Amino acid sequence: MRVLILGGGVIGVCSAWYLSRAGHQVTVVERQAETAMETSFANAGQVSPGYAAPWAAPGVPKKAVTWLMQKHGPLRIDPITFFTPSLQKWVWSMLLQCNAEAYAHNKSRMVTLAEYSRDCLRELRSELDLAYDQRSAGTLQLFRKRKQLNASRQDVEVLSKSGVEYEVLDADGCVNAEPGLHRVVDKIVGGLRLPGDETGDCFLFTKCLAEKARQSGVRFVFGQHIDRIEIDKGAVQGVEVGGERMQADKYLLATGSYSTALARSIGIKLPIYPVKGYSLTVPVVDDSSAPQSTIMDETYKVAITRLGDRIRVGGTAELTGFNLSLRERRTDTLNFVVNDLFADGGDQSQARYWTGLRPMTPDGVPIIGQTRFDNLYINSGHGTLGWTMAAGSGRLIADLMCECKTSIDASLYQAHLA
Repeated sequence: MRVLILGGGVIGVCSAWYLSRAGHQVTVVERQAETAMETSFANAGQVSPGYAAPWAAPGVPKKAVTWLMQKHGPLRIDPITFFTPSLQKWVWSMLLQCNAEAYAHNKSRMVTLAEYSRDCLRELRSELDLAYDQRSAGTLQLFRKRKQLNASRQDVEVLSKSGVEYEVLDADGCVNAEPGLHRVVDKIVGGLRLPGDETGDCFLFTKCLAEKARQSGVRFVFGQHIDRIEIDKGAVQGVEVGGERMQADKYLLATGSYSTALARSIGIKLPIYPVKGYSLTVPVVDDSSAPQSTIMDETYKVAITRLGDRIRVGGTAELTGFNLSLRERRTDTLNFVVNDLFADGGDQSQARYWTGLRPMTPDGVPIIGQTRFDNLYINSGHGTLGWTMAAGSGRLIADLMCECKTSIDASLYQAHLA
């Protein structure tokens, strides 16, 4: 079977690997000069199944108003962009999911895929000897306020039902898990530790896996834009790429936030909106004052992750369409949080900043499955968890395209394709 994959980020490359391993002829089209140059390039570095949760949660509408008024709030909405129909529809759909029943259901679906994906990632690492600054030291969700610790009980219930290992910690327990926090123990009321989580550089991983895929026969076409998807007789007949018509037996759309426009051009409505996130990366200068794994500061929704000899700080959410400009106020928030918790750990004078677009669905659950066109499939909408869910999503879509039995219930990720 010939397969054409549109998109060369971590989702597209993982899909390509599993399809190639199944014996198929795979071509990946990517508009950038190499793989993982957009959303996969400098994300927070977390592989966090236990932390997988939808943004749509009880109390979020009220919190969002507060966040918008805070200096270092995790949310910003561009006033002009807010009045566009696409964003208003997406926000309204998200608000409808902000109840306890929907939250528990959506989190369960996300955790199921994320846990499966982590297991797939471990298999890949063992099989292929991939090096990407990986660590298996867990995630620490850090609470500065007592009400945050109390609110975590709802997450603990879902984690328990899903069989995910966790530890509820007091302030001293947080310091034992992350010794670099010893100077700020007075700012901590507790934490939720997820020992099964991992960290790693998504960009390095994607490059390594792409090279393995290339060695196994996958063809990569770089620097080419997707001009048009040609539909006829209820199926995709070809894709125009940089003036060339490319054909295959089956097609996979894995272009992240840009999947929405491509799908819309052929009459498919995907509820995916680009949510801009930021990161900074600094070199470690004092190991004893640096994080050892990932800390998620629940107050500011900022993740601080150890990647080899670097510290990656990622977070904030901007609803500003496809605007990729770096706003100083947003980067100030990342600087503030890492300095507040790990002031001596990294060299801020060497900070490198980045921004990217996370493809978010209103309920937080990615879209993985077959469209109404028999030979067109979607693997997109992973939001902030693309790295966490990449390997499992790639294997799941490969099994679906090969018409093989899947290891998890694929119908959980096809609601938006109905």
